Amino acid sequence: MKVVLNQDVKGIGKKNQIVEVSEGYARNFLIPKKIASIADNKAISEAKNKVESQIFKRKKEIEAAEGYKKIIEESYIEFRHKVGEGSKLFGSVTEKDIAKSIKNKFNICVDKKKINIKEPIKNLGTYSVSVKLYEGVIAKLKIVVVGL
Repeated sequence: MKVVLNQDVKGIGKKNQIVEVSEGYARNFLIPKKIASIADNKAISEAKNKVESQIFKRKKEIEAAEGYKKIIEESYIEFRHKVGEGSKLFGSVTEKDIAKSIKNKFNICVDKKKINIKEPIKNLGTYSVSVKLYEGVIAKLKIVVVGL
């Protein structure tokens, strides 16, 4: 029996996918629990429309992320910190500071968990930081740390 899945089912398929399952499994488990519905013409066309809209939405999000990547990679962010002996900073530049600066300078919201600093920024100088904007879209941000 063909059914359209309303949610992901382990070992069977993903949401909005049309799958073939045994009639007993469909009638006794999937359909009563509203995990799936019978694959009639209406359900099939709705599932295809939902999949197409998800693909379109994903393309738009990737295009936006690519635009943000270009903006971020063409510029840099400058941090001014108090400096102690040997050009060491009092404190360090954190992911939270970087996310806040990206929001202020580029008006792009980035979660601090999406920012990857290879080593802690505790000295003056120029650093490169990875910013994950979307799945598969990673921008390299240039950070310049100068003393007050």
